[in-house]
Amino acid sequence: MKSGLHKVLHPIAGRPMLLHLLAATEALFPERTVIVVGSGREQVEKAVAGRGVDIAVQAEQLGTGHAVAQAKEALHGFAGDVLILYGDVPLVRAETMKAMLERLNRGDEPRAVVLGFRPEQAGAYGRIIADGQGVIEKMVEYKDATATERAVTLCNSGLMAVHAAELFVLLDMVGNDNAAGEYYLPDIVMMSGAQSAVIETDAIEVAGVNSRIELAALERAWQERRRDEAMLDGVTLVAPDTVFFSHDTVLGRDVTVEPNVVFGPGVVVEAGAVIHAFSHLEGATVHGGADIGPYARLRPGADIGEGAKVGNFVEIKKSTLAKGAKANHLSYIGDAQVGEGANIGAGTITCNYDGFGKYKTVIGAGAFIGSNSALVAPVSIGAGAIVGAGSTLTADVSPDSLVLVRPAQVEKAGWATRFRDRMRALKGA
Repeated sequence: MKSGLHKVLHPIAGRPMLLHLLAATEALFPERTVIVVGSGREQVEKAVAGRGVDIAVQAEQLGTGHAVAQAKEALHGFAGDVLILYGDVPLVRAETMKAMLERLNRGDEPRAVVLGFRPEQAGAYGRIIADGQGVIEKMVEYKDATATERAVTLCNSGLMAVHAAELFVLLDMVGNDNAAGEYYLPDIVMMSGAQSAVIETDAIEVAGVNSRIELAALERAWQERRRDEAMLDGVTLVAPDTVFFSHDTVLGRDVTVEPNVVFGPGVVVEAGAVIHAFSHLEGATVHGGADIGPYARLRPGADIGEGAKVGNFVEIKKSTLAKGAKANHLSYIGDAQVGEGANIGAGTITCNYDGFGKYKTVIGAGAFIGSNSALVAPVSIGAGAIVGAGSTLTADVSPDSLVLVRPAQVEKAGWATRFRDRMRALKGA
């Protein structure tokens, strides 16, 4: 990856790859979760803090079998089934994991279940030779495979389900007499007397990441899947390929999303809302029927009420716009509470920061804020009040009042003509 960030912590849809995988496993309610790490342990431990996982360290990189063996102590006394997964293979679904466990516990009780796939280009993947019932006859690494074996299209993803009672017994029997001198996890499938099975899944689900190119490919695949899910759930995406979701984006039915919209983490958009083109939302809630954009930015803490309007080049941060409130264009609203039906004129800003602290602006229901006004927080504008255009407010405003904060207009007849004449004379000189 050529990065200071641990490979498994590079994000897809705003979430580290490892956390995608953990979220899928959590849907199965595992009794124990063990993460085997090598270098970069501190980064991984910080990323999974508070998730109830154990960390095992593989000090030497001696192969996949050796890596799994490092979990032995953490799994001491555990008698259930073990899923072996990879932190850089993040798109495995909980349904697929469940299918692996169900196959492991079927009547014929295979010793292990391997997750296989058929890529368009099999390349250097290990091969699985199986009969028509999915019983594995042989598994072989590409480096050790014959030409005939390399012609097989069924490949080994490396993901596996094994009974805990047998896992470490089998691992103790694995040797490293192979081209790489490593302890291969797939060798436990071919141990004497073992009868293992394979189930298949789509190649994209078991795709791994070893470069930023592959990371981008999985991001693209994740986004395509999420867009399809959204449209099947009743969301209109006008130009699906231009909309980007976060891992936790929630969209209600009859939401319309126009082209070039980006959803960061923590966004909920309720039924019937419209997100116009080129808008960016993060950490925001948009209630039913609200209208956002185009070119709007909703930052964390933005809460846009039912039927409210946030127009072009308006930025909202940690603020509530109540039902029917409007900020149609060219405004910044930060740390504010805007009442029902209030109208924020173009160019209005809430001056929420004095260089040391943040302060709140409260705008009452039905208030009207004239264009190009600066509301210096902390300040409160009463319900129904009108603030004249160009005002700079530093004190509270009573309900239903008019406030004007600007100098009186002065007109000097003929001054412009005299000024131009004088300037022409100076220029000529």
